[in-house]
Amino acid sequence: MKLKKLIACIASFSLISMIAIVSLDYWISYKTAPYIYHDENKLPYRAIGVVLGTSKYVRGGGLNDFYRNRIDGAINLYWQNKVDYLLLSGDNALLSYNEPITMKKDLVKAGIPSDSIVLDYAGFRTFDSIIRANKVFDANDFTIITQEFHCERAIFIALAQGIQAQCFAVPSPKSMKLVRIREMFARVGAFIDLYVLKKEPKYLGPVIPILSTVQ
Repeated sequence: MKLKKLIACIASFSLISMIAIVSLDYWISYKTAPYIYHDENKLPYRAIGVVLGTSKYVRGGGLNDFYRNRIDGAINLYWQNKVDYLLLSGDNALLSYNEPITMKKDLVKAGIPSDSIVLDYAGFRTFDSIIRANKVFDANDFTIITQEFHCERAIFIALAQGIQAQCFAVPSPKSMKLVRIREMFARVGAFIDLYVLKKEPKYLGPVIPILSTVQ
């Protein structure tokens, strides 16, 4: 009898948890939709574009479509005069793995001037990238450049921090099922970080305003 009650409790808890996760996922998508753009012609100008980092290559050595589309989106917005400066925010945890430097090399190859590029080496998570763009690089109204599902979490974080961000959604790869499942749990993590734990980025540091620094 006790075993049946235990199983029933576990089943109930699991069901309630899944409902809560799915509801939060839907709510974040709904709440952030007005701030996400798919057409660069309709995207309002912002001086700064924040490119969220990811690995350039997938396991096995192929080019990562998430990376390629973010870089292509950044190049497009720069040449369309939708942004003047690109803040490249990513992981720099290992000497052999440096997302900001990798992004910069590809942007420079595309003809974007080095003095229009700023590197954030401490964008270990989306949470860190968005808050550091505001608190470290003194940007309050900027354009985030990433895939739509990622835009939604990034904008959710920005809104919670009072940051006036918008997002340009670049294309996503066709195979997204596992990514979307992982994203649902990442949104739970972001909610907990923001409203329960009230975390700060791993590293902050002195304020380095982008506009006054690069001009």
